[in-house]
Amino acid sequence: MPKKNQFSEEVIQTALFAKAMSHPVRVFILKKLSKMGTCCYSGDLVEELPIGRSSLSQHLKELKMAGLIQGETEPPFIKYCLNRQNWNIAQQMFHHLLED
Repeated sequence: MPKKNQFSEEVIQTALFAKAMSHPVRVFILKKLSKMGTCCYSGDLVEELPIGRSSLSQHLKELKMAGLIQGETEPPFIKYCLNRQNWNIAQQMFHHLLED
């Protein structure tokens, strides 16, 4: 079994993206932002999800820490968008992971 430092950067990054996407709420958020092609406010998301604001905030934090989304503060609101560069990288990584 290889030690952690023997994994390539691509393998480590793929695992980080996969971990961030490991919850249905986060997958929903990513799909929504991807389909919209634009940003949306957290208040818009909380209206569509069966969770509270604090839970939504934690899910957004996980996605942001993984670099899949970015947030812009427009007081008193926060607007969230896909981080297009990292989203494209994640798509390529998962494509390579799943190809035969």
